[in-house]
Amino acid sequence: MSENKYKYGKEGKKIVFQDSDKRHADLRIRLRYDGLTQLQFFRAMVTGYLSRDPRILDYVNDLKDVVAKQGKKKLEKSRELVALGKETEKLFNLSEKEAEDLFDLIAKELPDL
Repeated sequence: MSENKYKYGKEGKKIVFQDSDKRHADLRIRLRYDGLTQLQFFRAMVTGYLSRDPRILDYVNDLKDVVAKQGKKKLEKSRELVALGKETEKLFNLSEKEAEDLFDLIAKELPDL
């Protein structure tokens, strides 16, 4: 049997999209002004999105309203869940990671729950 040499999570993948030359030039100028490379900028944005950074999620939620790919009820439910997470974090002074760890611990201790 041949070994699968692909290492999930370790292999590089390209993320590519196309935009106008004007917007590309404006982006490059803005990034240079802010002292960032395109790589730094896009990796930071993706990291913020994947780690559910509230600042990025606020922007994405506004974007979803404009693009309207989701129904109003689904958008409202998403906002409620985000608000509940913020409320829980304030109430118990737990970060999202700490809350996940706590739920994992409960699931381990009480598997029938």
